[in-house]
Amino acid sequence: MANLKRFLVTGAGGCIGAWTVRQLIEESADVVAFDLAADPRRLGLLMDEEELTRVVWVEGDITSLESVEQVLEEHDIEAIVHLAALQVPFCRANPPLGARVNVEGTVNVFEAAGRRAGLRGPIVYASSIAAHDDSTLYGVYKRANEGTAAVYHADHGISSLGLRPHTVFGPGRDQGVTSTPTVAMIAAAAGQDYEISFGGSVAMQYAPDVAACFVAAARSDYDGHAVSDLDGDVVSLDEIVAAIQAAAPNSAGQISHAADPLPFPAQADGEVLREAIGPVARTPFPDAVADSVQRFRRLLETGLVKAPGD
Repeated sequence: MANLKRFLVTGAGGCIGAWTVRQLIEESADVVAFDLAADPRRLGLLMDEEELTRVVWVEGDITSLESVEQVLEEHDIEAIVHLAALQVPFCRANPPLGARVNVEGTVNVFEAAGRRAGLRGPIVYASSIAAHDDSTLYGVYKRANEGTAAVYHADHGISSLGLRPHTVFGPGRDQGVTSTPTVAMIAAAAGQDYEISFGGSVAMQYAPDVAACFVAAARSDYDGHAVSDLDGDVVSLDEIVAAIQAAAPNSAGQISHAADPLPFPAQADGEVLREAIGPVARTPFPDAVADSVQRFRRLLETGLVKAPGD
């Protein structure tokens, strides 16, 4: 459904949300950015002033079914990319709020969509690689959302694609358990020492590539319900450090990493998504790191990003 025009992006103020909004604006779509507060800070890292004026912000609470229904109706929404969520540290700090935002919020999106006749194509929502594991409430909540999607398809015929990002990196990635490789890129661009907070290996996924997967899924004719990991470059933390130092040679010896791996699989296989919508282009990992570091240099110069030690 390449002719889809009116998109709702929930959690638009987050990293993947900002990159998703950017791509849709570049495609001349009408974008409604739904978040608890109209905070274009991350979008401002990626878009110019003219582009920002084309985004319609709606302040709303994803835990309110009425709010979700209202934004769908008032803006005649055709497609939904649902990204609103609280990440691992916030779910750990406040489990009831995490459940309301991550689980109840997703139920509200599916319920509101089921009550509206004008939606086309599948609901596309962010699950997480953490859904493979039950060691965090965040992962448990995300797995519950996958079950919600399955039930809404069985009971109401609502199609959906749930995408499970792994270690997303690039401008705009400034919070969450897997954000520290991005912070290390900022530190390298600024000439500061920094230790990435985990070790082992991870599937690194460049934020604009991840956003492209969400947009392609939302524009697809997929009928059914499925959950898929996203393809990424499975690399060790030593390789991540080496890529950062290659992009910022002056940072040699300044970037390091901790030893303990993350509590979820390092591998990520996007075969289900490829089967559903076809292949989506991916930036080679060294190129993505180099592009991130270059962007961070410019953002540091303009004061839009601060180095971690500042």
